[in-house]
Amino acid sequence: MAECGRKALSLLEAARSRYESLQISDDVFGESGDDSSDNPFYSTSGDSDSDNYIAEVGEEEQQQQQQQPSGAGPPGSLSRSQAEEEGWTETLQDVTVPTYKETYGPAQKMPATATALDFFQLFVPDNCIQNMITQTNMYAKKFQERFGADEGWRPVTAQEMKAFLGFVTSTSVHRCESVLSIWSSGFFSNRSIALKMSQARFEKILKYFHIVAFRPSQGSNQGLYKIQPFLDSLQQSFGCTFRPSQTQVLHEPLIDEDPVFITTCTERELRKRKKRKFSLWVRQCTSTGFICQISVHLKEGQGTDGLATLKNKPQLHSLVAKQLCQNISGKNTIIFTGPSITSLSLFTEFSKQDIFCCGLLSTRKSDCTGLPQGMLVCGSTPAQRGQSRVMMKGSMSLISWYNKGHFRFLTNAYSPTKQGLIIKRKSGEIPCPLAVEAFAAHLSYICKYDDKYSKYFIFHKPNKTWQQVFWLSISIAINNAYILYKMSDAYTVKRYSRAQFGERLVRELLDLDDCSPTQ
Repeated sequence: MAECGRKALSLLEAARSRYESLQISDDVFGESGDDSSDNPFYSTSGDSDSDNYIAEVGEEEQQQQQQQPSGAGPPGSLSRSQAEEEGWTETLQDVTVPTYKETYGPAQKMPATATALDFFQLFVPDNCIQNMITQTNMYAKKFQERFGADEGWRPVTAQEMKAFLGFVTSTSVHRCESVLSIWSSGFFSNRSIALKMSQARFEKILKYFHIVAFRPSQGSNQGLYKIQPFLDSLQQSFGCTFRPSQTQVLHEPLIDEDPVFITTCTERELRKRKKRKFSLWVRQCTSTGFICQISVHLKEGQGTDGLATLKNKPQLHSLVAKQLCQNISGKNTIIFTGPSITSLSLFTEFSKQDIFCCGLLSTRKSDCTGLPQGMLVCGSTPAQRGQSRVMMKGSMSLISWYNKGHFRFLTNAYSPTKQGLIIKRKSGEIPCPLAVEAFAAHLSYICKYDDKYSKYFIFHKPNKTWQQVFWLSISIAINNAYILYKMSDAYTVKRYSRAQFGERLVRELLDLDDCSPTQ
């Protein structure tokens, strides 16, 4: 008995040591002091998002299996004889991923005296703000030439543009639905910053604010032309300021409406809000939460990126994945993907670029072309919890693992011969292939990051799509700035939480004398 206990403990310690680089903690935004758990793949709650994410896929799989004829697999899947001809076998071999060719972390050392504004301006520098000033003034001039003079307008200055950004950013700290609440006498009024600019002046800048004032002569059908130069600049700054870890994830971050607002607003307010017309995909470092690259796809209208013409979702998501990974080829990066991206053809293409993958499969959402049908349908014999089956084709492994439902993974990043553990508070330890453990560990971090990150969205919700994308991009830049701050010497001097960092940034943008946070 004692020997079994020691063996179980050694397995647990070995599993923990595999994820020492994952700084998974409730302190990711500096809000809770010490880590709540030293176990990155440990479910602290029965309702954790990472559990729900996988559980939803399991429920969908069961429903799909019930709807399909007996023995039928998803479109494109291979029969047993076809799978054998294509090289799929139950004979397993060890897989080793080459050493990562990068060292992760900030690309430049920031001084201990660096301010919140210094970190923010790594992504939105003065020349970017100056462009906003130029384009806004140009748009105001042309607008008035066409529709008549605006007696209350005067060209915006650099100080005013920074203050304008500060006012809108303040909605992410104080969570007010309308930025104009700052000047009201209600609950969300903020007299400490309202005196910096009059409401009338702010509304004038808001009326004429632009990143690109006029449609360019070339690429004029591009739906995001008003925001594309800013997005390009932001992408470049993300790559120049931070080197991500070997493990990264491709996914859609949580950018839906605040549930508290949805449940408390009136029907009139809901009718006034337009449905979001774009989707945002990101490539995100699973060790820090730093968003390395973003891809915006318009759901309606024309685009020059080729995405708008694709109606097939797997094709669309495959193209998005290629765009997000175009700068990481040859580095031996490991990418985690959800069901809508996971496919044999995409993973095979990535492997030729030294990009290794681990993805969750769904017979309903995934492109299952080229995969053995027998691994994608449930057998007649009931499976036991923790039981798994694996087939290989070259270095690619297709895993079917049972835990209150069948879950399937496709990977060439983890050896199918190595075992891992999923640890639950109520259920205890559940054996699984190492790929399953790794997927759960890294996705649990991203779910935790998204839970925290969603609290600090800029709450200002304009109706124009390009403005929605702009303020969402600013929100991402501020969160990335905070991650760099936490990894710098400045954090050892003053340990600001994410809320305090945001408030400090607002006051620095407004150029207030007292820049210390009130919280």
